[in-house]
Amino acid sequence: MKLRLARRTVGDAVVVAVEGELDLFTAPFLRDEVREAIELDGARLVLDLTELSFMDSSGLSVLIEAWRLATSEGGGVCLAAPQAPVARILRTTGLDRRIKVHPDVDSAVGTV
Repeated sequence: MKLRLARRTVGDAVVVAVEGELDLFTAPFLRDEVREAIELDGARLVLDLTELSFMDSSGLSVLIEAWRLATSEGGGVCLAAPQAPVARILRTTGLDRRIKVHPDVDSAVGTV
């Protein structure tokens, strides 16, 4: 399994669960999902990274693009529950200072 995506609404936020590996080959699928989610469900987006096992620079680019798109539409993006390797990439790149990271989906939904 490379990448699985699942979308649901929680309150007035849309949660996209990202499972598997986010890399050069799978990033376009998340990019499309994020665009569609914002267009159809609103610009308050939570990316649930609980089951994301790997992310490279292509994945980081999608997160930045999601943040830019959501904020341009008056919303925002939060990340929920990244595993240690993904959290380390977010910290190393400083992306965790731009996009808020929460320990779980519920706390992310409350702040996005």
